[in-house]
Amino acid sequence: MDERDSYRWLVHRIPRGIVAEATAREMFTLTRHPPAPELAELVEYHWILRWDRRGLPPHEQRVLPNLSVHAAFFDGASGVHGPGRDVFSHRLEGRVQGLGVRFRPGCFRAFLDGPVRDIADRAVPLTDVFGPAAIDAAESVRTAADDAQMVRAIDNLLIANPVTLSPSARQAAEAVESIARDPGITRVAHLCADTGLTTRSLQRLFAEHVGCPPKWAIRIYRLNDAAQRITEGAPDYAGLAVRLGYSDQSHFIRDFRTVTGQSPGEYARADRARRPDKDRT
Repeated sequence: MDERDSYRWLVHRIPRGIVAEATAREMFTLTRHPPAPELAELVEYHWILRWDRRGLPPHEQRVLPNLSVHAAFFDGASGVHGPGRDVFSHRLEGRVQGLGVRFRPGCFRAFLDGPVRDIADRAVPLTDVFGPAAIDAAESVRTAADDAQMVRAIDNLLIANPVTLSPSARQAAEAVESIARDPGITRVAHLCADTGLTTRSLQRLFAEHVGCPPKWAIRIYRLNDAAQRITEGAPDYAGLAVRLGYSDQSHFIRDFRTVTGQSPGEYARADRARRPDKDRT
């Protein structure tokens, strides 16, 4: 497997969680780009959004929670966003282009003065993490003529702030990738068996480097997968719950509502309602 194939393999298993994706495609363009080779250990990918809502109603876009730290370079919405427990919502209006960096879960601790749990469920200014150069980088993104210029500006910013992953950071990243790689890891005990760590050791490791408990990390992967399957058709929810490792359907529905704010049925109906007419059949 060459580097490009490896990148495609990894991206395929990252929970991206764009709510009502069929509608979203009508509202903005999204492209994803690999980072510079020097950053491959730290960054999953760059994502670039463009939208032009001038003369059109604003659009509220929702994204399911995930484990990654994101550095966002957008006019009026720049910042470092920690891993969140709630659905993220952003109002799209006017004409905007911007870039986000999706860091590998477990790998952002090297940029911080404290544990990743300190930035969970909140955002901090880019300059708090990357210094004053982040302002120039954000302006370069805003005025870039194409995707390559945007990616290069942010790659250069990150390369100018070199960090080294500690052994525990690599251990945390590998634990998250175990969850992503193996759908059979549905409980913390399974992750303990896979990593050889105790529950308490995993809890400390995840608080420091991932920003959430391992139980929540497993839940995020399961329920992003569930949301994807629900939008692909009308599934048997009881069967889906079993495939995702839940002991019963009610437990699955409770967890799904906790993460998305809706039951699986409500989520499916809302997705169908937002689709263009041609996609509802």
